[in-house]
Amino acid sequence: MAERQLVVDGLQINNWDRDVLLELRTGGVTGVNATCAVWEGPEETLRAIGSWYRLAADNADLALLAEHTPDIRRAREEDKVAVLLGFQNTSPFGDDYRMVEVFHRLGVRVAQLTYNIQNLVGGACYDPQDSGLTRFGGYIVEEMNRVGMLIDLSHVGNRTSRDAVDASALPVAITHANPTWYLDHPRNKPAEVIEAVAARGGVVGCCLYPNVLGGERTPRDRFCAMVARLVDEIGPEHVGIGSDCTRNQPEDFVGWLRNGRWQPPRGARPQWPAWPDWFAGPADFPSLTEGLLAAGLDEKTVAGVLGGNWLRLFDTVFAGRQG
Repeated sequence: MAERQLVVDGLQINNWDRDVLLELRTGGVTGVNATCAVWEGPEETLRAIGSWYRLAADNADLALLAEHTPDIRRAREEDKVAVLLGFQNTSPFGDDYRMVEVFHRLGVRVAQLTYNIQNLVGGACYDPQDSGLTRFGGYIVEEMNRVGMLIDLSHVGNRTSRDAVDASALPVAITHANPTWYLDHPRNKPAEVIEAVAARGGVVGCCLYPNVLGGERTPRDRFCAMVARLVDEIGPEHVGIGSDCTRNQPEDFVGWLRNGRWQPPRGARPQWPAWPDWFAGPADFPSLTEGLLAAGLDEKTVAGVLGGNWLRLFDTVFAGRQG
């Protein structure tokens, strides 16, 4: 491409340090939704956010905490990484809708409604029966709309996802999942959910995590062909990338993700899956760019998929809905 593209990654869940931030900059990543809570409650999440404040201050030459899209554009000009703090669960809100505004004021801009199992807000992708959005969930959606926090449906059940799309006054996102027609996996999304998200102006972040990608042997051209087909199906302005990178994470962290505190460990100790050689981490975004172009997407469409579509969605959602 004629110039280096602005890259925004819809989600990463790394164990963040300076080396990981340098990896992102090497790959040309300008903005990233960085998970800072999954199973944590309010107090633990406050500590996690405090750690991010410290990390950003200690690496001010490399990273900045972003609250609005101009921060992401400024990061590109300054050759830095703009970090949007995000949750992969609504557990940090506890049972109090007012916590949405509290965490928004602390810098959180994205929150996934559920993580793999039913919570107070609704059902999740691994639940045998998806309850749908609860009454409390309706208030959480309303508050997220009001303050300007993006609703993420990635690990959310299909019924709850449709309910959330209908309940939300603003566009929502699937930050890191793929269509079930590409790979039939509980974490991936059926066409009716994807189409509903797109119809309301949202963005679907195609995911590189091996379990929803098809494994480490999945070739680059297969993934990029999936992105190209999705562009054709829902429109080029509704497709992005959410790598779900897990850089620098210890082996026991994958067990924490899968079990939290809601179930005891079962069976063999969980292990991280191996990533494909063409995308082992955020430094490989140039390889992904080459693949998207080779799949037949034009430069304007690739620019949107790599970051422009996330920025447009952030512009809309982060403004909030007052009144």
